Amino acid sequence: MNSKENKLTFSRRNFLRTSALASGGIMIGFNLFTACKPNVKPSIDIENLNFNDFNAFIKISDNGYVTIYSPNPEIGQGVKTSMPMIIAEELDVEWDKVHVVQAKYNKKEYTRQVAGGSQSIRKGWDALRQTGATTKQMLINAAATKWGVDSSTCKAFKGIITNDKEETIGYGEVVKEAALLEVPEKVELKKPSEYTIIGTDAVNVDLDKITTGKPLFGLDYKAENMLYASVLRPPAFGQKLESFDDGEAKKVTGVLEVLRFGDKVAVLGKNTWAAMKGKKAIKAVWKDAGELESTLEHDKILNGILDNEKLDVRREDGNVKKAFAEADKVIERTYHSPFLPHNCLEPMNFYANVTDEKVHLVGPIQTPQWTVGRVANLLKRKEEEIELEMTRMGGGFGRRLYGDFALEAAEVSSLAKKPVKVIFSREDDMTDGIYRPAIKYRISASLKDGEITGYHLKEAAINSNMYGLIPHFFPAGCISNYKVSSGNYKSNITTGAWRAPYTNFLAFAEQSFFDELAQEMGKDPVQLRIELLQNVKDNADEKIEYSGERMESTIKLAAEKGGWGKSKEGVFQGFSAYYSHNTHVAELAEVELKDGVPVVTKVVAAVDCGIVVNPTGAINQIQGGVIDGIGHAMYGNLTFENGKPSNKNFDTYRLIRMNETPKVEVHFVQNELSPTGLGEPGLPPAGGAVSNAIYRALNTRLYKQPFIDEVGEKSKVLG
Repeated sequence: MNSKENKLTFSRRNFLRTSALASGGIMIGFNLFTACKPNVKPSIDIENLNFNDFNAFIKISDNGYVTIYSPNPEIGQGVKTSMPMIIAEELDVEWDKVHVVQAKYNKKEYTRQVAGGSQSIRKGWDALRQTGATTKQMLINAAATKWGVDSSTCKAFKGIITNDKEETIGYGEVVKEAALLEVPEKVELKKPSEYTIIGTDAVNVDLDKITTGKPLFGLDYKAENMLYASVLRPPAFGQKLESFDDGEAKKVTGVLEVLRFGDKVAVLGKNTWAAMKGKKAIKAVWKDAGELESTLEHDKILNGILDNEKLDVRREDGNVKKAFAEADKVIERTYHSPFLPHNCLEPMNFYANVTDEKVHLVGPIQTPQWTVGRVANLLKRKEEEIELEMTRMGGGFGRRLYGDFALEAAEVSSLAKKPVKVIFSREDDMTDGIYRPAIKYRISASLKDGEITGYHLKEAAINSNMYGLIPHFFPAGCISNYKVSSGNYKSNITTGAWRAPYTNFLAFAEQSFFDELAQEMGKDPVQLRIELLQNVKDNADEKIEYSGERMESTIKLAAEKGGWGKSKEGVFQGFSAYYSHNTHVAELAEVELKDGVPVVTKVVAAVDCGIVVNPTGAINQIQGGVIDGIGHAMYGNLTFENGKPSNKNFDTYRLIRMNETPKVEVHFVQNELSPTGLGEPGLPPAGGAVSNAIYRALNTRLYKQPFIDEVGEKSKVLG
């Protein structure tokens, strides 16, 4: 919907449906409230006020304070703050009178209760605004009826309705009457210039609880008579459990029960440490049931795929083969990325209590609906019998999409007939993960008369059906002869989405390649990108997902704010720009040499994500993505030997450290377009910007992640 179109028309039936779309909305139904006056300060903690329910999204207290339920999972991306801000804006209530609560999973009342793909705000934008605006209009209509005036003579602001006679009435005084009225056929949405909440800085609604240690996260959850479960899983991908001896485990103080389920063994204890100690005492015999793979073998396999001419073609424009044959020069480079674990600060965990009456689930999960369906199938129960409560998550990054830990908890509870909480140790988390797969890209380009005439991107991936590449992103449409093809090796190692799926490594490969092309062509890297984008602006191909105009403006903003080409002596710059998750991001990295070691000191990011709902939260998301992107590009590397992960904890697995993080400066392209994602798009361009800057500092091109393998252990991002 065009953000400048402010009038909406829909029936009562459509209102009830569209209100629930895309994780936002309201099903109107009110209780009686007393007056809601402006400038009223709460006399007690807002959480303890007497709130009255009137739908699945909103409760209002008798003095006008509002509770808004946030239906989507909160993994640190800020939707528990920003989604309620959108409702509150159009409802026209003061933000400091809003209390936010995490909603439970509810298939009837909410739609798309998912945290993934940076889509929550984008998908919920229209429905959330419609919800607030329609509710406000119904309250205005009720007030007008009470006064005996036309509703067009009334307006609402900060929970107070005023007529042209300057009479006022609070929302709470007309709620009962509003519930009896028809849903208005037309509602007026605010213009961006009228926003008082959207676009202003809002503190994370959970900040006080987080900083004071209140129980918000899955690891915090406790229930009466709950047991703790530590699970022994196959030590190598491709192995199964043959037998086990639990004699020593049962001698551990606090261990109550040992259960086998499938190829796993659960040790149940009175506390976490008893369960984990008991698990270590299990003597298990494992048998090989599949190939036990190693990193060196993977490297050979991926090279073999790239050398294969019979790959799956994802997109083909023009005639790449002819362009290459007629070229003055063909440049070809190969880029390699390793497996990566997710390394969420909070390890996987989940609570389950399976009884004859119901299945009660509580924990950190990005996909509650999918999880409920899988648990129902596992236990042969109806979905209606399953109640799932979502806790705040200490990181997700795609790992908590899969819910294997929730299924473990449900199965163990069902077998034990007790409430159980499964808890992963850090070693469990890293050795039994769902990883970003190892991938290689081979990129070739033909040059003729100083221009790029052909481009071929090949992908070789472990389990690419779980990953894949994006054939319709930049530079699709920019080069007339363009081809994208891919091949896949099916592995026993579990792989899946990792922050900014598809693009987290592809962006580095392509943006590094274009930097090298610019050098070969004798062109400025920023100018080359802008020239290429001119070719896509008039392209009628609807498959192309990015906007040439928006990408160009983002590139220019980053170049301007970062002072591209104007750095002082001893500062080396690198540039990168990428579109992912519906958002355009350009980044300029600065590297300095300290004792001959390249150090990333600053990154300037320009972002076009449409309207920014919460600037503070938006900046935090981009900064986090940039630092995450730099850290994994520099250091992240999970290897396998005979099916076993070589790294089990942070003593051997390298992460970016506090003193290695550069300053990250964020700028947003100002427009009135509907908002898009922010949790992931800041990450993909980071690796390319840093590698291009390191090249200018050391005259060394980087083709493999982690960079530390190519520039040496001393090359640290010291910040």
